[in-house]
Amino acid sequence: RDAFTQGLVWDGRWLFEGTGLEGRSELRRVELESGRVEQSTALPPEVFGEGLALVEQRFVQLSWLNQRAFVFERDSFALVREHRYEGEGWGLCYDGQRLVMSNGSDVLQFRDPQTFELIGRVEVRARGVAVSQLNELECVGGEVYANIWLTQQIARIDAATGEVTGLIDTNGILELEGVGDTSGIDVLNGIAYVPERDRFLITGKLWPRVFEVQFVPQESAVR
Repeated sequence: RDAFTQGLVWDGRWLFEGTGLEGRSELRRVELESGRVEQSTALPPEVFGEGLALVEQRFVQLSWLNQRAFVFERDSFALVREHRYEGEGWGLCYDGQRLVMSNGSDVLQFRDPQTFELIGRVEVRARGVAVSQLNELECVGGEVYANIWLTQQIARIDAATGEVTGLIDTNGILELEGVGDTSGIDVLNGIAYVPERDRFLITGKLWPRVFEVQFVPQESAVR
């Protein structure tokens, strides 16, 4: 409940989480079933942590307004490098070749995973209309899943064209039986793909639960 979730990564065994807020931002390794934090390292106290991506054996974690990306060793959480960038940092994912980054606008940036150099960009559109407030990201194949800040929606985006190919509605998930106390929660934020089950883990800032879900067409959904 104390995790202001900004980034989520599943590696087949552990859930890795990047959290935000100044003085409370961390990189964490979490046991999924219990929610127990098994390992953590703090970002500098003046930094508001944001999106998180795993690039081979290293994590890259953004900051919101500090224009700093932190690179940590996967196992030890040792800080090995910092990158600088212009503008805000929101979400981050790795597609196997490039880092995909959001900054709250209607643009996804592509960055070199080693140098963090900007190597491309794509505008995100839904039937010609700009879609902004793109937050936490998850790369799956040629698609990017993006939380839309201040909504209960996740956009599925074609990374090559920027076209929104689907909108996922998570309304009502926190009202499921057994979730418990939901007072004090913030917005939906956090997506991690589980390839071994072809499902997703989703959560939010200060949420009491992480949910394992399948995204299905609306006509197939069970109410």
